[in-house]
Amino acid sequence: MKNISGFGLGLRRDFLQEIRSDGFLPDFWEVTPENWLHMPYHHREKFEEVLSYRPAVAHGLSLSIGSPEPLDRKFLKAIKKFLDTYKIEHYSEHISFSSHFGSQTYELLPLSMTKKNLLHVSDRIKQVQDFLGRELILENATYYYTLESQMSEAEFINSLLQSSGAKLLLDINNVYVNATNHHFSATQFLKELDISKTAYIHMAGHYEDKELDMLIDSHGMPIRDEVWELLKTVVSKIDVPAMIERDNNIPPLSELIQEYKHLQGVVHGVRDEKD
Repeated sequence: MKNISGFGLGLRRDFLQEIRSDGFLPDFWEVTPENWLHMPYHHREKFEEVLSYRPAVAHGLSLSIGSPEPLDRKFLKAIKKFLDTYKIEHYSEHISFSSHFGSQTYELLPLSMTKKNLLHVSDRIKQVQDFLGRELILENATYYYTLESQMSEAEFINSLLQSSGAKLLLDINNVYVNATNHHFSATQFLKELDISKTAYIHMAGHYEDKELDMLIDSHGMPIRDEVWELLKTVVSKIDVPAMIERDNNIPPLSELIQEYKHLQGVVHGVRDEKD
């Protein structure tokens, strides 16, 4: 399997028609399969054109790897067909669950960090990897309430990656949001997490809900300075691809390009200091 490299940007329909081969192009695109599985023809034609310019990774939303019920084989077949059709080798999802008794919530719900759940999720990861013929990449998710647990989040993630062979999609904004909401040190969490298993990095934005007195992982705001600082800590230790993820309140492509260039500057600055 080929490794992705450089810097990426989430591909959205909002600016799909603006993309040209002789204009701005990231090193790679990230696409959400659920958003493109049933696209109209005029989008599909342009989508295929854009993917011919640069490689893509896929980032799913509804695999629900932590659900108690059996895996949705029909859904997996659709995902495999999508990945195979567009020659996408890397598929990522979330350490969470989103479906219950066959109903899809499209919310990333937290898991109990227990030994039983660890075995259950690890087994499901192996099933998905065998079915897709690809290594699964899993993202640390945000959570707004905590369930009964027998281990810390970092211990759970480390053990899950070790036992299943999956890789990590490290969302640095999610680390910051969770740390702030649940009153722990983001820096210490990153020290405890085995970031050597990171496949690539997400950078995204959040907002403060003053009524709830917590941060909300909206993916609809510019990236905060505190999250950029955490990125510097991470890329001083590992050399992996990083990308901008924006799902809501999509700004003009020109604004995303500026954030993309800022990402490049931050990473290159840290690496130049190391050299």
